[in-house]
Amino acid sequence: MVAYARAGALAAAALLLTGVLAGCEDGTDDKPATPADGTTAPAASKSAAPSPGTGTKPLPAALTSQRLDWKRCEAPEGGTAPGSPWRCATVEVPLDYAKPDGDTIGIALIRKEARDKGRRLGSMLFNFGGPGGSGVSILPRAAGSYGALNTRYDLVGFDPRGVAQSAGVRCRTDREQDSTNKNIDMTPDTAAEEAAFMKDGAGFGAGCARRSGKVLPFVGTTGAARDMDLIREVLGDEKLTYFGMSYGTELGGTYAHLFPKKVGRTVFDAVVDPTADSTGHARNQATGFQRALENYLEDRGQDPEKGTKRIAALLKRIDADPLPTGTDRELNESLAITGIVLPLYSKDSWPTLTQALDEAESGTGSMLLQLADSYNGRDENGHYDTQNHSQRAISCADTKARPTAAEAKALLPEFRKLSPVFGAFLAWDTAGWCSDWPVAGEHDTPEASAPGASPILVVGTTGDPATPYEGARKMADELGEGVGVLLTNKGEGHGAYGVSTCVTSTVDAYFLDGKVPADGKTCS
Repeated sequence: MVAYARAGALAAAALLLTGVLAGCEDGTDDKPATPADGTTAPAASKSAAPSPGTGTKPLPAALTSQRLDWKRCEAPEGGTAPGSPWRCATVEVPLDYAKPDGDTIGIALIRKEARDKGRRLGSMLFNFGGPGGSGVSILPRAAGSYGALNTRYDLVGFDPRGVAQSAGVRCRTDREQDSTNKNIDMTPDTAAEEAAFMKDGAGFGAGCARRSGKVLPFVGTTGAARDMDLIREVLGDEKLTYFGMSYGTELGGTYAHLFPKKVGRTVFDAVVDPTADSTGHARNQATGFQRALENYLEDRGQDPEKGTKRIAALLKRIDADPLPTGTDRELNESLAITGIVLPLYSKDSWPTLTQALDEAESGTGSMLLQLADSYNGRDENGHYDTQNHSQRAISCADTKARPTAAEAKALLPEFRKLSPVFGAFLAWDTAGWCSDWPVAGEHDTPEASAPGASPILVVGTTGDPATPYEGARKMADELGEGVGVLLTNKGEGHGAYGVSTCVTSTVDAYFLDGKVPADGKTCS
């Protein structure tokens, strides 16, 4: 459930802070939906899954020489159109890079041109995390934080393959998602709850195959990294200038490995551990969220151990007797955990968490439900965005891991020790996330080694809950000597740019002036 990926249920885009509690098939779907590419989707076949896009055949000139038609942007689903400085376009890319002359899909782009055109350095491509975050939607909302960079760079966002306007994956209806959030216990305690939990995971995958079967085998990170290189070429940049946050650091590491000679000035912030498999990511997140929770409790003047026990006891009571919310929906344990997770992403949100926990202790779950809805991408009308659909599809296309219920249960003692609040949720999530997934995964862990690449600035925050600090050092090491440059931010929250003045000025100096800081520099 967190801002990142692999540990499914605790995964989200760094700026969107929307989550991924996936749900079940309740038999209420009217008819198979039409995929975003307009085709009728056949069911994907796990036994004969196509290549995830790792081919290296040359791309046809029709793709590499295409000219982008930049137009005024339309409003994204559930949002408003960005202002006049923004323009949108679509770049065509191969559906399967092993068959570059075959079918194509459109990748949605958005751009705000550099203000100082006489000193323009080129384009800067962003990925804000997820996986599943829509760069077309996020970048205009976040652009105020990148004003200094926009003086000399065109700011460019994109929806990665399988996301939103780029052949976005769809897996279930709003009604089905509400049914899951109400009826599926994400920390099952009985055989019946376990069976329902596993059936839910399999049902989600079946829904993806039914609605998005054509694109489902090709939405992995490798394909998205190859798309970035084609975007770079079509934009006319000799090298890729890139700013990746959260999952965007994994995407960036994959790009650096595939195209080390094309790496330009690149920054990774809130860094994913490239050495961790799916269970390792869940373990990292149990550690990271518990650390953030204890930091929050200490900041509130509470004993971290006692405070953790109190919150765990509250969750146990909610599991047995869900709280009223003032609506026709109750707050169950799974939604309560999600509501606690969201404010841990930023220290500025800690007072909100205090209010929500105090309200829940008093017997009402309204605030925690609102926080959970925000994290889950549910609006006040009961409509969900599709980031959780894309996130799961991309994650399961990437990882080979398909843990069983028995394997998840075996993790429970360790994970509960790591975090009495989040451990069981994350242990069970290892099994529920890609259960019986209809497409085979690509690898156990992603490859990030990039010998010969230009220096990449790797920013890790010591109190990051979703992508714990230790992953930044591992990413810097994996990138290789002379490539990975570690910048440590002593602080709280998921991401440091725009939060830490020291980190922001260091990153700006690197992007704008090419000043590479000393490896191991610390901001506090």
